[in-house]
Amino acid sequence: MKIVLIFDQGLAGAGGKSNPNVGLNAAKGGIGSALMLESHFAKIGATVAATLYCGNEFFLNNQEEVVTKMTAMVKKVSPDFVLCGPCFNFPDYAKMAAMISASILEHTDIPSCAMMSVENADTIEAYKDQTPIVKMPKKGGTGLNDSIAALCELISATVNHSGDVENIKSRICY
Repeated sequence: MKIVLIFDQGLAGAGGKSNPNVGLNAAKGGIGSALMLESHFAKIGATVAATLYCGNEFFLNNQEEVVTKMTAMVKKVSPDFVLCGPCFNFPDYAKMAAMISASILEHTDIPSCAMMSVENADTIEAYKDQTPIVKMPKKGGTGLNDSIAALCELISATVNHSGDVENIKSRICY
């Protein structure tokens, strides 16, 4: 199963707060923080086909362009699932992830979700009916492995059409 990741510049390893204007980019396979997800993905037979990313400031200044182009890039890669996140408690990244995931679900047949912490309450409220938003802690550590395992349960059930996807969503999403 092929997964595409949507990251901001920090998670992609393209610079943190000091480099917020990174334009749209794509990398084959997993880069940056994808390493923390790969062992979990391996348990469900998933690999990262590509990582798409841009800087938070670039996104804020070009929201429609970023959402449209990332949706088109996802369509071209044609993965089995798209993960927009994990966004932790980063508000700009959370907004980008939710908007892109909602667009992918609206304009393609590819399943997608966003993943963020409760601190992104405004984004969660605005997008929870447009895309699944998986719960996670605001920082790494306690609860992160559990939330990634729950994410993998959702991905596997969705892609393999096994298990009760709606029940899984009700347990792990906002």
